[in-house]
Amino acid sequence: MTCSTPTFGKFADIINFLMEIDKLKRVERRTRLLGGGRPENSAEHSWHFAVAAMSMAPFAGSKVDIDRVIKMALLHDIVEIDTGDVLVYDLEARAAIANQEAQAAERLFGLLPTPQNSQFLALWQEYEEGITPDAQFAGALDRVLPVLQNLHNEGQSWQENQVRLEQVLSRNTCVGEVWPDLWEYVKTQLYAAQEKGWLR
Repeated sequence: MTCSTPTFGKFADIINFLMEIDKLKRVERRTRLLGGGRPENSAEHSWHFAVAAMSMAPFAGSKVDIDRVIKMALLHDIVEIDTGDVLVYDLEARAAIANQEAQAAERLFGLLPTPQNSQFLALWQEYEEGITPDAQFAGALDRVLPVLQNLHNEGQSWQENQVRLEQVLSRNTCVGEVWPDLWEYVKTQLYAAQEKGWLR
């Protein structure tokens, strides 16, 4: 006896998309859950990012549409279903995977019916380009979250990947451009983290 695939009529494309993106829960990141234990997955990171956007809304400024930022947060890493997660400090690997991520976005969002497929893809592309106020705010928040997690986890992923202070400062300049005051606080903590041996 064989099991047949359920049919869902007009809902089929959307349900197929939802089942496909469930695979994001299997994509492991470098940062572990606070207090140790297993690595977080990309779906958990996207949820954390979305809630962070909601929480940081008072600091976003009048040009930022938080609802769009939340959507970017939820969609930005879906491509990792096809490509996996790449360490943000591995610049060579990040550059090498860019085309694969674009192809993954086309495939995954292409599972949706019109007009959602083009709307989701456009949001993902906007985030990647990082030009609009929404995308810049989202990008800065996405960058600062793992930094904050490492500062509260004794530099776990920094130590495991031999990350240097200079790398963290260089790769996160966008945070300082969007949130100068927050970045000043974070930089102070980064220098303290280096003194504690959490950063090289």
